[in-house]
Amino acid sequence: MGIKEGCLAAGVVAALLTGAGACASGGGEPVAEPKPTRAPACENGTYAWFNVDRRDVLTGVAEKQTLGKGGGRLTHEVTPLRTPRVAVAFEEGPGIGAEAVLRSLGTRTGDIDDDAGFADVHRPAPDPRAVTTDMEGAGTFVNYSWVKQVTADFAYTCGNGGRTTGRATSWVVNGSGVLDCALPAEGAKEGDPALAAARFSCDPRDPAAKPGEVRPSRPASS
Repeated sequence: MGIKEGCLAAGVVAALLTGAGACASGGGEPVAEPKPTRAPACENGTYAWFNVDRRDVLTGVAEKQTLGKGGGRLTHEVTPLRTPRVAVAFEEGPGIGAEAVLRSLGTRTGDIDDDAGFADVHRPAPDPRAVTTDMEGAGTFVNYSWVKQVTADFAYTCGNGGRTTGRATSWVVNGSGVLDCALPAEGAKEGDPALAAARFSCDPRDPAAKPGEVRPSRPASS
């Protein structure tokens, strides 16, 4: 059994229950709005974006579970490891709204068109404990969850006005997967959620805990 991954649109996840760090910098900074005493930034300024990073980040993992020949349901609950956030950490400069910064980042990366919640600093994080999976065969399996995280540094300026700088972060998809500890993760590289999940729950000597080539896999049943 190899990996079975699936992505759910963030909006769908939000409807079922429902933001940063770099598959994997650390979780997001708390929303840091400008201090009330700061003068507001100029209007119609220009954003410059640096160090833009989009990657899959492991958000939760379950303990491994062994099933016999007939397979069955994975009943071990996914334990949350990281809470995705939609946030802006300001460093210096005149006051500017966090959502305006995030809308600019989403336009820069193209994510705002696909996910209306990208710039919502009040957006609830997905709950990885909602993951359930049925398997069709024998093996030792691990359920895990992940998000695609977007982070970047910015500078906002206009004319001779002040310069506002900081770091913004958000997420655009919520996904889940299941791996077999006995098989290498399909095409997994360092930093991939599947490899990280295997290193949490499988034995360190198991093939899934090491980078591997693409291997055939049997799907989980719905």
